[in-house]
Amino acid sequence: MNIIVLGAGAVGTASAWYLRQAGHGVTVLERQSGPAQETSFANGCQISVSHAEPWANPASLLKVLRSLGRDDAPLLFRLRADPLQWRWCLRFISECRPGRVAANLRRIVALADYSRRSLQALRADTGIEYDHLERGILHFYTDEREFDKACAAAAAMRALGCPRMTIDADEVVRIEPALRAARPRLVGGDFTASDESGDVYRFTTRLAARSTAAGVHFAYNITATRLLAEAGTITGVEVIDGAGRHQVLRADAVVVALGSFSPALLAPLGIRLMIYPGKGYSATYPIADAAAAPTVSLTDDGHKLVMSRLGSRLRVAGTCELNGYSRELNMVRCEAITRRVRALFPDACDYDQVRYWAGLRPLTPSNVPYVGRTCHANLYLNTGHGTLGWTMACGSGRALADIVSGREPEVAFPFS
Repeated sequence: MNIIVLGAGAVGTASAWYLRQAGHGVTVLERQSGPAQETSFANGCQISVSHAEPWANPASLLKVLRSLGRDDAPLLFRLRADPLQWRWCLRFISECRPGRVAANLRRIVALADYSRRSLQALRADTGIEYDHLERGILHFYTDEREFDKACAAAAAMRALGCPRMTIDADEVVRIEPALRAARPRLVGGDFTASDESGDVYRFTTRLAARSTAAGVHFAYNITATRLLAEAGTITGVEVIDGAGRHQVLRADAVVVALGSFSPALLAPLGIRLMIYPGKGYSATYPIADAAAAPTVSLTDDGHKLVMSRLGSRLRVAGTCELNGYSRELNMVRCEAITRRVRALFPDACDYDQVRYWAGLRPLTPSNVPYVGRTCHANLYLNTGHGTLGWTMACGSGRALADIVSGREPEVAFPFS
């Protein structure tokens, strides 16, 4: 088949790669000037099966309430006159029920683990380089209550086959000596040796180049404005290019991988996706003292931050702001990230040369993405991956290629 993929982020590009490997003709349409220019540009860079707990849980509700009115809070919620935000919040509260949390956790872990294995296989087959490190992910805690909750979460992950091992503060420092200065504040941690890190932007741009060499066509500065449908089938994609020219493109099937912007395109077809943008921040620091900077990818759960070593750079990303579609930087939140990193690693980086960035994560209330078919016979979804887009990109792209090709995916996940 000839297939149009909408979106050239990590998820869309991986979808295009696997669809091409399955023998399909593939065209990728991207409104930016190149791949990975939006949410996939500067995220936390973790391949994190161990961090797959759904945000919809009772503890998160309490954190949101405590954060109201605080610009520097890890979770920031600003109420808007936006019906989608209200519907999303009500569904989020519903997903916090214990039974829903357990079901969502199983689904997320299954897809994330499959995706990590798919990425490893792709890397072995292609030799693609993207500053990846296979040194695991270390969660550390400076608050006893957060650590107690984490012990229960780690046990739940182990029950699902994820080897997230609870460790004491001394073992935290043994695994990552750069945390030595923070030892007096550490109360414990957990470590998942099988997790990874790597630069998602480099991965996506290099996978796009390999996909092009394999026959995928990438068309940039092209915005999809409407999907044309007739009798339950998509008959065309209406687009506008950078020069303002409109045209209609035809294909046998269409894949929507537009992240936070997927709902607006699909709503006229009666497809109501429960996706709301969660603005995440990142800071990238040049490393000044390599011995003082971490090499193991870290998760600071109390501050909702992740940290990954990318060659001579340290990427720190996280926090979440539910406040519409603006990507404007809130410097209070940016400076809070730098204060925390400087406190943990005072000599590691040149903190005066920081580069801040913000991107919109496509959050579903359950954290379970939309992957699979729609009510239109030739229209498919691969969107709504939230904070785990990089973690799930290869797995959801590979599974989607199976679905489009009429095969059953290898992973136990509730595909639509």
